[in-house]
Amino acid sequence: MILSYIARDNVIVLAVNAANTDLANSDALALSRQIDPEGERTLAVLTKLDLMDQGTHARDILTGHDETAPKLKLGYLGVVNRSQKDIIDSKSMAEARAKEAAFFQVLVCESNRSDLSIRRCSTFRECT
Repeated sequence: MILSYIARDNVIVLAVNAANTDLANSDALALSRQIDPEGERTLAVLTKLDLMDQGTHARDILTGHDETAPKLKLGYLGVVNRSQKDIIDSKSMAEARAKEAAFFQVLVCESNRSDLSIRRCSTFRECT
């Protein structure tokens, strides 16, 4: 059923993947490559960026500098969602957005500031 829908030429394929898993084993990207081998109409969303192993990050994937990641014309979008604990603790969406902005602020500040393609990650603020 999914293949019949995404095979239409006027459909943008949204391939959602957890960032703490291997993109090479992504079912969503594998399906998108079947119908969009050149990556012309596929947008990948990487979730759970904050749950990646210590010392790793998805910056190169999000900015298009990772040579091993599938090349997608529409690129990659990173998101940090509320955790189950945040939901149980009744954290508001405003608090969740602030947490996400703080996460991406660190990502931006650790990056090469001359490379503004990092804006594709999420919230962008000038580093101080």
